[in-house]
Amino acid sequence: MALLLVKDLNNNIIQFQHLNQLLNSQSLHMTREEKFMMEAIALSKNGSENGEGGPFGCVIVKDNSIIGRGNNKVTSTNDPTAHAEVVAIRDACKNLGTFQLDDCEIYTSCEPCPMCLGAIYWARPKVIYYANNREDAAAIGFDDSMIYEECSKPLSDRMIPMISVAHDEAFRVFEEWKENENKIGY
Repeated sequence: MALLLVKDLNNNIIQFQHLNQLLNSQSLHMTREEKFMMEAIALSKNGSENGEGGPFGCVIVKDNSIIGRGNNKVTSTNDPTAHAEVVAIRDACKNLGTFQLDDCEIYTSCEPCPMCLGAIYWARPKVIYYANNREDAAAIGFDDSMIYEECSKPLSDRMIPMISVAHDEAFRVFEEWKENENKIGY
């Protein structure tokens, strides 16, 4: 068995028998945020290596416990909404029995895309931590800058036409919702 010799911060040589022993010792020096982020990064790596989708992972934390996990599953489920953050939000909400993530923290291996950011805002966590940024994602073929640009354009100038149809009928449903005393707001 090979021994690993590593110098610590004080230049002392520390001997490890296994790589896991070394990794566990390094995790002792991580912040709680870094430990949760490492879980998200591990999900991104595992999902990507298993052919489930792109290299993205996410965990949702409440009271220092992971309550939701997700990795990108777009290609394995043929679902363009199965991004890591959306999968993790669905898992966390199911586990908590609620549709909002009050007092939760989101740890995602990459800055959320516009769709995921929208889902995150609807779920209402208290903070988002991310590792890679949108420029890092664009550099490996996940460029969502066009979506950000499209959102700021008038509807008539967007690449995918948006045409309002049957507004009056649809608006009546909105009015009924507004007057419904038994609705659950969100």
